[in-house]
Amino acid sequence: MSSSDWVSSSVPYVAPRENGQGDAWQEEAAARGGVGSQRVVRAGEVPAPPRVAALLMVDEGAAVVVRQRVIYLDDHPVELTDTYYPAEVAHGTRLEEPRKIRGGAVTLLAELGYSAHRVREEVSARMPTDAERQVLDLSDAEPVLCMTRLTMDSDGRRFQVDESVFPATSQRLRYELEPRI
Repeated sequence: MSSSDWVSSSVPYVAPRENGQGDAWQEEAAARGGVGSQRVVRAGEVPAPPRVAALLMVDEGAAVVVRQRVIYLDDHPVELTDTYYPAEVAHGTRLEEPRKIRGGAVTLLAELGYSAHRVREEVSARMPTDAERQVLDLSDAEPVLCMTRLTMDSDGRRFQVDESVFPATSQRLRYELEPRI
């Protein structure tokens, strides 16, 4: 079975946008009757955390660029996402700037020659940290879902890792499979 047999709600988030299109989250939120937005909390070079280093196949502590964002639905925080890029991909680009990128980071990456060919996602559940609980306005009893997405180009180069956290009670992940028989 090939990867083209999979349909995922994540597909719009790894595909470059057409000229003039809003970002994928704004469109998804609008389709649900809401207003989607995001705030870039931090952007810039950091030492690669162990898990990110392993996924990007760089040395632990090597320079990577991170974009930390809070995602909102109708002005309510619904997701925290840290996106990491190898320094050689992101250094000197708008990915290092703490502001939104027209068309989104995925569109900028495509302009730089990095387009998603293979995407691997891993989803787990846990209780939130105190900081996550505070930002996402969760009770002490509410778990979160954690999704890690690794994006690779057609040459197998690993150029993006997303680590997202969202309330488990309000998130739905959709995957479809069409087996070839």
